Amino acid sequence: MQGFDHATHSCIVQFAKMLRNLDAWLGRGVDHAKAKSFDPDVLLTLRLAPDMFALVRQVQSACDTAKLAAARMADKEAPAHPDSEATVAQLRERIAAVAAYLDGFTVADFAHAAERKISLPWMKGQWTPGSAYFLEFAIPNFYFHVNMAYAILRGAGVELGKTVYIGSLPLHGM
Repeated sequence: MQGFDHATHSCIVQFAKMLRNLDAWLGRGVDHAKAKSFDPDVLLTLRLAPDMFALVRQVQSACDTAKLAAARMADKEAPAHPDSEATVAQLRERIAAVAAYLDGFTVADFAHAAERKISLPWMKGQWTPGSAYFLEFAIPNFYFHVNMAYAILRGAGVELGKTVYIGSLPLHGM
């Protein structure tokens, strides 16, 4: 699959950007909590529905999906995170660590990623090509958890909008 290595790297760069955006949303959540005189760490337990993950788990899942997708596509070992974050500050540290990890990948790391055999524990001895794993599972799963985190914060009254979601663009003069 020609160009898949470049496309994969571009997506990993975008994952890092979105994690940094998520960090900024959490920062706004802290500011919101302070303005409303409540403990910002309360935000971690919020969820959209009783059967959905709370904010802390949404952020952990977004981080895990990003780092594991990069590692699997590059045939590397991902750093371990024990899911022990109990404060917004700790969660933001995790985001920073994962974003920094993603920053270390190059296009060359994803050579032959499309053909790599990816097997996950729930696949029960089966595998899928790297291209299918990345395009049909990793990318949608990452954005699912990022979007849920955004929605939880927005539902809690944190002032977020589309431009905060998308983040900055590299603009140049005419």
